[in-house]
Amino acid sequence: MKHPVDIHVGKRVRHRRWMVGMTQQQLAEKVGIKFQQIQKYETGMNRVSASRLYEIANTLGVPVGHFFEGLEDGVAQHAEQDFLSDKEAMELIRSYYAIPENQRRRLFDLARVLSESAA
Repeated sequence: MKHPVDIHVGKRVRHRRWMVGMTQQQLAEKVGIKFQQIQKYETGMNRVSASRLYEIANTLGVPVGHFFEGLEDGVAQHAEQDFLSDKEAMELIRSYYAIPENQRRRLFDLARVLSESAA
């Protein structure tokens, strides 16, 4: 049976991998395992060991704690999970961070103004 923490960590691994534009195969090669193992981690089917999570975090450029953000008493917050599973939202975030910082700030300001006028 899958544990909610393993599912949450797996989703965070998948999310971060996707955000940096890396395939499961590429991540697997960088940490020295088969891509099927990455699939199992990302679905929560297999638990990620501490040393492997450390390698994954280094490869994806985040601290290990990143994979536990959004947990409260071992239970993932549902709003974050729903957001992370929305492909359109994830694509928008990925595209947003690909924009140079000064232009990104201007886009952020525009989005805020548009959302305030829509309310």
